[in-house]
Amino acid sequence: MENKKTVVVTAVQGIATITLNRPEAMNAFNRELVDELIRSLQEVKSDNTIKAIVLTGNGKAFTAGGDLGHLISLTDAITARKFIADVGQVATLIMSMEKPVIAMVNGVAAGAGFNMALACDIIFCAQSARFAQSFSKVGLIPDCGGLYLLPRVVGVHKAKELMFSADLIDAETALSLKIVNRVVADAELKDVTYQYAARLALSAPFSLGLIKTMVNRSGNLDLESTLELEANLQTICMQTQDHQEGVAAFKEKRLPVFQGK
Repeated sequence: MENKKTVVVTAVQGIATITLNRPEAMNAFNRELVDELIRSLQEVKSDNTIKAIVLTGNGKAFTAGGDLGHLISLTDAITARKFIADVGQVATLIMSMEKPVIAMVNGVAAGAGFNMALACDIIFCAQSARFAQSFSKVGLIPDCGGLYLLPRVVGVHKAKELMFSADLIDAETALSLKIVNRVVADAELKDVTYQYAARLALSAPFSLGLIKTMVNRSGNLDLESTLELEANLQTICMQTQDHQEGVAAFKEKRLPVFQGK
């Protein structure tokens, strides 16, 4: 895969790593980074050899969110709206691709960076990680899907508290609020994350894709609609070679080898 200036993409054994690469600016979002991140997400989404994605940052930060110097330069409404809409497209791409995306939060995740992590399917963070809905401190509102995502994770009142105050919270607080799945010692974060990503890369991709899609839609469906979709989608899954392989592996007491068919 092509490496960009502000985003580095690598792929090993079915796992793509997308690394934000502006460490001197805490991986803050400017026009170049957002464009390259969108292209990178589109590439891994369409690459059939990629089964799982790890999203992380280079240096001491996951990402500090919007680059304030860049934001202040967006002096006309049309250009500013296009930039914020493209930041939102990052969240849409992460949530819409039928592949699991793990946020490996190696440091500060603030503003749009916090919300980009929320858009991911799994969040593992370092013990030293910090999170902040930092928008109100600079007279802005949450973007990158934050107004949708955070209330669904922590509830309306806690979301308002975090957004109103813009305070930093530590990794253990994020865990207690169910913002992150796991807090890991800094030195162990990479190993733990890639061990989990390797498990996902060996799982049945069609099954994982449907699970992700349906769970992301579940808040907009009633029970009757959900049961109908379960019946339809499960019937399709039961016809796949991966289902047959899974059953055979279970009976033979071996690990399944899924092909995505």
